[in-house]
Amino acid sequence: MKDLATLGHRIRHYRGIAGLTLDQLGQQVGIAGSQLSLIENGRREPRLSLIGAVAAALGVEVADLLDDAPPSERAGLEIELERLQSGSVYASLGLPAVRPGKNMADDTLAALVGLHRELARRSRESIATPEEARRANTELRQRVRAIDNHLPAIEDLAEAEVAAVGHVGGALTHRSVTRMAERLGFELVHVDDLPHSARSVTDLAGGRIYLPPASIPGGHGLRSMALQAMAHRVLGHAEPASYADFLQQRLEINYFAAACLMPRRQSVQFLREAKGKHDIAVEDFRDAFGTTHESAALRFTNLATAYLDMEVHFLRVGDDGAVYKAYENDGLRLPVDVTGSTEGQLVCRHWSARVAFARTNRTTEFYQYTDTPQGTFFDSTQTGATGAGEFSITVGVPFVHSKWFRGRETTNRLTSTCPDEACCRRPDSQLSQRWSGKAWSSAKLHAHILSPLPSGTFPGVDDRELYEFLDRHAGAAG
Repeated sequence: MKDLATLGHRIRHYRGIAGLTLDQLGQQVGIAGSQLSLIENGRREPRLSLIGAVAAALGVEVADLLDDAPPSERAGLEIELERLQSGSVYASLGLPAVRPGKNMADDTLAALVGLHRELARRSRESIATPEEARRANTELRQRVRAIDNHLPAIEDLAEAEVAAVGHVGGALTHRSVTRMAERLGFELVHVDDLPHSARSVTDLAGGRIYLPPASIPGGHGLRSMALQAMAHRVLGHAEPASYADFLQQRLEINYFAAACLMPRRQSVQFLREAKGKHDIAVEDFRDAFGTTHESAALRFTNLATAYLDMEVHFLRVGDDGAVYKAYENDGLRLPVDVTGSTEGQLVCRHWSARVAFARTNRTTEFYQYTDTPQGTFFDSTQTGATGAGEFSITVGVPFVHSKWFRGRETTNRLTSTCPDEACCRRPDSQLSQRWSGKAWSSAKLHAHILSPLPSGTFPGVDDRELYEFLDRHAGAAG
């Protein structure tokens, strides 16, 4: 039964209308009044045959009892109070549950529910801490690894949406993205006053998706932003109830956007042809569909195991060696902290992801073999830069799969034994003797480490700024 609490309240409601006591109704349907009381309180699930008997005794249809809606506003409040009090947030307080008896006034019940709603809201806001973020990220990475970073249901949805606007091959145009939005009832609007904490804003009531100006550098990213905003509607997302929900939704909208920009059928055909020539290269995959190198690298991980029969790993690493994003299903030992989180951890100095920063010519990918205790891996790395600094994008495979890739003939080969500190973290003994106790330095502290994310309905987005923006533009649209 989907909702025992609502069912129980509806039985009680119609029993009251019929003027029957628990014992009287129980006698008519062949069960004790005490058993019927358990059903009305949502403590016991009745057989469908019993529901039919109860409906007949009360003179209503079975559908009337099975309706999802509470039978009255007060019943709805009672059901909500029970659910909130049975949740982990209230349970953690160690307080007794309050039962809303007949003598409890409606305004008292409404006040209690309001307090519980606020308690739940504040709890959702407080969990977006660095510790919670690391835990949620770790759990999500483990789930993604278990399914080889492949989501067939989203692939199918993306394929259908792209086909519906007549796109058959090549890079997905801005016009096609606009038509996809129109099919979903949205207009794409470019503005220069988006809330500072938001990449895009969707006005569900007005049917508008607000994006940054179309003239911003790297405008190809606007296609992805628009598709991500549409994905929430296509995938049926509700407001995230937790930080883990937020991360899962972000994964899904990114996946949908990538699957639209680099459709499965065309992408698999392109990669299989490249594999047949022993010439897989992320830079070619990127250029064929007009995306960023990072998008192409991540999209490759979606398809490599399911369609190319190879295990892979992916890394986005800052110029300080810190991991921003990581994925592996090929046995590469990622750097992790005690919680199992890899975000923010430093990769080995001997990995391609860091060695590539030392190159003078960065116009093409850098290739390297790395010997590790887990085996030898082949890596292809491309570096880039943003206002926040340099970064590298790496796609790699176990040695057995290197034969399918461009750059496999490279003579670049290093050994890594990290997390053994003797690998690359300890300074040379002579340097230690020369400088130990004779140097002092101040660490560079990234400001965002100490700055909490704005707390709101959507983690990281300031509600006041968001709603003021929507109100401003709703007035302009009218």
